[in-house]
Amino acid sequence: MNVLRLPWLELGVFIPLIGALWVRFRSDPDDARRHSLIVAGLTLVCMIGGWVDFESLQTNDARDSWSPLAYLFGRNVFVVDELSAPLLVLTSLLYFLTILSTMRTKARVFSFERSLTSEAILLATFTCAIPWGLVALLALGTVPPYLELRQSKKPTRVYLAHMGLFILLLVLGEIAVERTASSSEQSLIAILLLTAAVLVRSGVVPVHCWMTDLFEHASLGTAILFVTPMVGVYGVARIILPVAPQWALQAISMISLFTALYAAGMALVQREARRFFCYLFLSHSSLVLVGIETAVPVGLTGSLSLWLSVALSMTGFGLALRCVESRVGRILLTEFHGLYEQIPMMAGLFLLTGLASIGFPGTVGFVGVELVVEGAVQALPLVAPLVVVVTALNGLAVIQAYFRIFTGRPYPSTIDLQVRPSERASVLIISALILVGGLYPQLGVSNRYQAALKLVGMRSHGEAPAPAHEHRPPQVGLNLAPDAPR
Repeated sequence: MNVLRLPWLELGVFIPLIGALWVRFRSDPDDARRHSLIVAGLTLVCMIGGWVDFESLQTNDARDSWSPLAYLFGRNVFVVDELSAPLLVLTSLLYFLTILSTMRTKARVFSFERSLTSEAILLATFTCAIPWGLVALLALGTVPPYLELRQSKKPTRVYLAHMGLFILLLVLGEIAVERTASSSEQSLIAILLLTAAVLVRSGVVPVHCWMTDLFEHASLGTAILFVTPMVGVYGVARIILPVAPQWALQAISMISLFTALYAAGMALVQREARRFFCYLFLSHSSLVLVGIETAVPVGLTGSLSLWLSVALSMTGFGLALRCVESRVGRILLTEFHGLYEQIPMMAGLFLLTGLASIGFPGTVGFVGVELVVEGAVQALPLVAPLVVVVTALNGLAVIQAYFRIFTGRPYPSTIDLQVRPSERASVLIISALILVGGLYPQLGVSNRYQAALKLVGMRSHGEAPAPAHEHRPPQVGLNLAPDAPR
């Protein structure tokens, strides 16, 4: 295994963890926000440095150059590969932008300490190479939202029941895996338990009510950061895809497609903005699962690309909604609010991120949606038209919500609703990434294609594909068949 030039991974995990301890003793919310922003920025720099370092090695995976945890456990704990490298940068970026856009009115509700702790857990989850360590981190990641619900005296029964079920199934599944002699011959019980666990965590119908309950009762920033990295999808890619039989993948695909259709329809009829966002995100994340379960390179490439674009665009979409909510309170979609004249920049971000999430041409989500449809045509021909229907319904829901929030007769306000500099910076960063990723998608698609080939190789032969430097990256629009040159 190749070695990174610096211990980027452990720095990226421990910096937010130490920062959370530091922020805990900051009594002033503005002071806590400022220190949290610095910590999140340093974490983002480490993750970018790790990605650049990893790409320069031109290898399938790499570990830190000096790792105290490796000496402690006698094996590599944190490892980065083609699948996780962009996820680490994206996750740290999402946390940085969320903290950056947090207004003073939200600083007393949104816990910076728990946010940094969640970031450390999530980054460790995406890099953990020890199976039981991954199980422990997936379970630990469910704790911070529960603590927030409990501290704010909100109902916790629904969330606790679903996350408890997720942890129970995950632990039982890992126990069943350990009792199996070969990872390529996993028992049916182990596959079913692990599949059920990741589906609960992904919020598929009918075990999706924990997600709507979380958006209803938790702070919007916490709910966004808990769902948008799509940890459930990561579990499917890491745990289920390499060992599940074809019939199991088709069953997951059908469940995910039904969830996408159901959630898209529910997003169209929601009367409250938070629930609308929840169902819209659930529909998009289910489409990512549909693409992964095609288990063909083109579909996997599209799904992995869509994973990144949906996480980025839906976080931007949620932050725009959060900024509006911090000014006018909970938003009802039963009336026209006419907010465009007061905050036109947020209106533009709302529309841009919403269209990017559905794959509008010229945005970062366009290529991903197209490749998912192409992969569905190859693997499951009847699924492809339904994916298009889901995308169309989601587009209608986005446009309807935009009209409800930003158009109509403007209402006079006694407070200043203009966008603050920190919010403006978040808007510009997200908008630039969405547009640049849409106009120049080749780098992202090529990287996701490498990860897709590795997943297909693990599934078909139990071994990773050849190193990246031995192949030429595919061009966008060309055939992405398994035997196509990279």
